Amino acid sequence: MTRSSIRRLIALPVLGASALLSACGSDSTAPNIPSNPAVETYASSLGVTIANMTRRSDNLYVQDLVVGTGAEAVTGRVVRVTYTGWLINGSRFDTNVGGSAFSFTLGAQQVIAGWDQGVLGMKVGGKRKLVIGSVLGYGPQGQGPISANATLVFDVEVLGVQ
Repeated sequence: MTRSSIRRLIALPVLGASALLSACGSDSTAPNIPSNPAVETYASSLGVTIANMTRRSDNLYVQDLVVGTGAEAVTGRVVRVTYTGWLINGSRFDTNVGGSAFSFTLGAQQVIAGWDQGVLGMKVGGKRKLVIGSVLGYGPQGQGPISANATLVFDVEVLGVQ
């Protein structure tokens, strides 16, 4: 997947309900049931321990890996980040690390809701792990390599806030 295609993926806001995720992909005959990050099994390589994360909602868990000291990411500000996105089975579906930063206006629905909510409050220099349930991700339709109803894991670093 190219960097520009993930920008399109992340930049697609999700509206509505979600459906069931299988770590290997979605079964088209599965019922339309949202994923539940609290009960998922995560690949050990992801370093996700839900019990050690802060629950922001049933569909968003965050863990600050490094607390930044710069400007704070608040609604309406343009945030520049690097990120890596993973499926819960440990498969990386994209990253911009080592490339150009990704910029978006926080709270403007330019990204999936899990990003708008999960990046909020980060400061420049901060690194955070986001675990995003399908309701705040790509829902029952999925997107590209992201199957329907997928719980996603992102490692995000804030490079700048304008």
